Amino acid sequence: MRKYVPYSFVAIAVALILFSSVSFAQNNNGDSGKLPRPKLVVGIVVDQMRWDYLYRYYDRYGSDGFKRMINQGFSADNTNIDYVPTVTAIGHTTIYTGSVPSIHGIAGNDFIINATGETMYCTEDSTVSTVGSTSNAGEMSPRNLLASTITDELKLATNFRSKVIGVAIKDRGSILPAGHAADAAYWFDGETGNFITSTYYMDKLPSWVDGFNKQKLVEKYLNQGWETLYPISSYIQSSADDNRYEGKFSVSEKPVFPVNTAELYKKSGAGAIRTSPYGNTLSFDMAKAAVENEKLGQGVVTDFLALSLSSTDYVGHQFGPNAIEVEDTYLRLDKELASFFKYLDEKVGAGEYTVFLSADHGGAHNVSFLKDNNIPAGAWGSGKILTELNKVLQAKFGEEKLIISLLNYQGHLNYKVIEEKGLDMEAIKLAAIDFLRKQEGVTYVVDMDKVQTASIPKVIRERIINGYNYDRSGNIQVILDPAWYSSGSANPTGTSHSAWNPYDAHIPLIFMGWGVNHGKTDRPTHMTDIAATIAAILKIQQPNGSIGIPISEAIK
Repeated sequence: MRKYVPYSFVAIAVALILFSSVSFAQNNNGDSGKLPRPKLVVGIVVDQMRWDYLYRYYDRYGSDGFKRMINQGFSADNTNIDYVPTVTAIGHTTIYTGSVPSIHGIAGNDFIINATGETMYCTEDSTVSTVGSTSNAGEMSPRNLLASTITDELKLATNFRSKVIGVAIKDRGSILPAGHAADAAYWFDGETGNFITSTYYMDKLPSWVDGFNKQKLVEKYLNQGWETLYPISSYIQSSADDNRYEGKFSVSEKPVFPVNTAELYKKSGAGAIRTSPYGNTLSFDMAKAAVENEKLGQGVVTDFLALSLSSTDYVGHQFGPNAIEVEDTYLRLDKELASFFKYLDEKVGAGEYTVFLSADHGGAHNVSFLKDNNIPAGAWGSGKILTELNKVLQAKFGEEKLIISLLNYQGHLNYKVIEEKGLDMEAIKLAAIDFLRKQEGVTYVVDMDKVQTASIPKVIRERIINGYNYDRSGNIQVILDPAWYSSGSANPTGTSHSAWNPYDAHIPLIFMGWGVNHGKTDRPTHMTDIAATIAAILKIQQPNGSIGIPISEAIK
């Protein structure tokens, strides 16, 4: 028999439900109808972090660093880079612009201006001066960047009331993410051991940055030495400590632990901190100081902290992905992340900030390591090949150095000489392509004027096109065989990167915090989607060169 429920009870229940719904709406939208946004967005780019590092060391991570992001946030586990070459400057720029080199103009860490034949560093700016040091390390700005960033768009969306700060050891890791309209970008000066900036942003350092520099943290950290965080026998995910795949420090006879970083500091100066996990520690210290002193996340509008962790790249280049030094650096980074999130919980409020973590590129396994394990690999002597190529072209066309460079695996024609001498540019290009195709380790050589009809896989073609900037890229693109990379040695130590292959192009991507669902996806996502997703969470316009699509599953 159906139970009889009094009408008054039903009415009360309905009223409670309606009241709860209204309260929920008010709590989420504000009593005054204010648009909800997080107090702070933190972008973390881990330089040279391969995607598989999330899981290679998973069992050794604590619960509050990488695992907190994975278990509380949203992971896009099939995120790939949309272009070649995969290098630091382009990666940071693409993450924050949602664009690609053909549009945003940052075509490499260094690139060649085709109109003049001159090499340009990505953030080079001779019109500005160093602030905080007498070195020239501060003659930098974002002026070479042609598109807006998500940080710029946040500034525009709030009528420039939001604060945007960039922090990194590398200048390009700070400047390019912070964008054109940033309040400040700070980077490390190896000569002084200080964080500096340029007159693009300000005429003198804030007193809090001066105070931070006066702590002499570089000396403090390097004088501690570098030993493994845990017993060295427990590093079973890495090769034996003493092997021929790793590069050694100048103060060491072998590339082994412990590392006498105090002696390294005496010999090499403050810049030695870059190739140690303490470079990341220093960066987190500076990031916390910026939050504290600039009161990021304490105002009425959303602020943005762009933090890049550069030491992972320096350590990776010297030792390679299978080194105990790399594993130890990531285990220490995990602890630093946990400490940083705890700090943000206390300072900004748990659940009040949005954070994403990704990488600018990955890194290849060491050539000799792969060969010793019967996996094909090789070192491509680009310098020697360029010399031989120009000899062939000179014999045929009568002029020296018709190819200026193979920088970024691109053949840069010497347009100035070709035009002055009235040479046949197409004939020179065809002869160069024919020579390069015959070199060991080369898969494809592509004429960028004919890339649409080139017989190459679609995914590689798209990445080549996306990476090609007419004014700043070479007209000939070289694609090497898997596990091959440029080196002056046949058996290089450490590693390199810049290829289309998964070891370089498959990157981690995790969102966590305000406005983020818990979950994961294995569907294809892209580096260009990061800025679009943050724009959707913040309900602001995407950067003006963005080609990305919001990862809707991640957005609450």
